[in-house]
Amino acid sequence: MPRASGGTAPAVLLLHGEERFLVEEKARALIAGWKEELVSDFGYEPLDGGALTAARLQDAILQAPFLDPIHVVWARGVPATRAESMAPGLAQVPATTRLLMTINGRIGATNKLAKAVTAAGGKVEESPRMRGRALTDWTVKRAEELGLTRNVGMQVARVTHADLGVVDSELQKLAAYKESGAKLTPEAVNELLAGAREDEVFKLTDNILPHPTAQAWTIARNLTRSGYQPTSIAYRIARHLALVLEVRAKQDRGESLQNIQGNMSQHSFVVQKAYDAARSVQPDRLEAALRAIRDYEWEVKSGQVDAELGLEVLLSRL
Repeated sequence: MPRASGGTAPAVLLLHGEERFLVEEKARALIAGWKEELVSDFGYEPLDGGALTAARLQDAILQAPFLDPIHVVWARGVPATRAESMAPGLAQVPATTRLLMTINGRIGATNKLAKAVTAAGGKVEESPRMRGRALTDWTVKRAEELGLTRNVGMQVARVTHADLGVVDSELQKLAAYKESGAKLTPEAVNELLAGAREDEVFKLTDNILPHPTAQAWTIARNLTRSGYQPTSIAYRIARHLALVLEVRAKQDRGESLQNIQGNMSQHSFVVQKAYDAARSVQPDRLEAALRAIRDYEWEVKSGQVDAELGLEVLLSRL
């Protein structure tokens, strides 16, 4: 028979989906509510989903409460590719156990773990990727929750990368600026938002592989003129190239895009771009580019080259 916790949430809950920010936000709120029922630290057991086995999960689920009325278990960040292997761990869920499982990525309705959760009287909730109007509406609503105006929310939605974690961070920053007593004018918002220049950084990395285009130099100059430090640009390029190299290695092992997205901490949009870029470049070239960036950073720190001029030279080396 389906079991429910003391509140409105079920006693067994599985959260998954491409919008990882929402998955984590829902999870933290639920765990906070469950922990209010505890009287000691013994009643809460967090589990690392990356190294979790079905046997270890089962042991935690079957653990009887010690000093508390319930035993709370959070299996956090289970890779989507390993979700089905966790299903045997839910063969029996005591009435005193509250179980939350969060998945890194999306799983289908026919997934064995989803079926096991349902069979245990639990609930499966998906947080799909937000796009278009849904993303704008969410941004505006979060802005108003933080004491910002609807117009500020709309402005953030227009210029910030479509990642809820980034959007929320930008809104939190604007709210803190407002609370300091400063006036939050449209000009101030535009100046404070990193998103406008963040898009330019994405355009730059798009124009670097497989070989830098003429637009790469134009974008780099615009970024430095807007106040972005040349070494910061080089660092972002290095992060992107390192990600492409990592994704290329996974491609060479035969992993699919969905599997790669489910097992990496970066937003799936970013992984998608790296996956597409990795098809057109060899690993040895990526490694050489990373070495060139390392040399550039050393030359700037040692005073051998001007950072801005050196960045243009670096692009030619790439």
